[in-house]
Amino acid sequence: MSFTGPRRSTPTDEDATAPVELPHVLVTVAADGTLTATVDGAPFPSPDGTAWTRATFGPLMDVITQDRTIAVRVEVRENDGSVFTDILRTRKPRRAAAPSQNPVPETRRSRHARRLPRLAEVTAGGFVPGEDIAVATIVSHTDATGTGEARALIDLDDLPDGTHEVILFGRISGTLTVRRLT
Repeated sequence: MSFTGPRRSTPTDEDATAPVELPHVLVTVAADGTLTATVDGAPFPSPDGTAWTRATFGPLMDVITQDRTIAVRVEVRENDGSVFTDILRTRKPRRAAAPSQNPVPETRRSRHARRLPRLAEVTAGGFVPGEDIAVATIVSHTDATGTGEARALIDLDDLPDGTHEVILFGRISGTLTVRRLT
């Protein structure tokens, strides 16, 4: 058996377009809740001249990531010295369902046969306004509101049998809440 060195792979088209380095967003939180943002060391002021605040954290991230079309590394430095770091990835584009080659005409009976979803709402507070909230058993994601609350509607028919609890996890704040489904 001979060893010729490390195995080499050729980059795919996807690898060739991936950025080598993500833009670095640094958000510093003042004692009064105002935010100072920089992107790769350059100041990032609010477009309307007002101060960024905790309540505008989501819109700030939307502007910087151009509505999630570019990925960034975010570092949030709180005034108490704590630091949170996360990578905000791009959103996957939604694909439209391909139209059927032989569409079946809708009948009155088929319209009545549609099932209505059985939904459960899970609400919790303590999140950073605008932050991404993971919903687990991860069936979806949601965003925190301007008041720092998160809300998720869960179709109970999509859950495995025996699932009775849901976790809401703030990806920036680290807030973790477990709620029982009723």
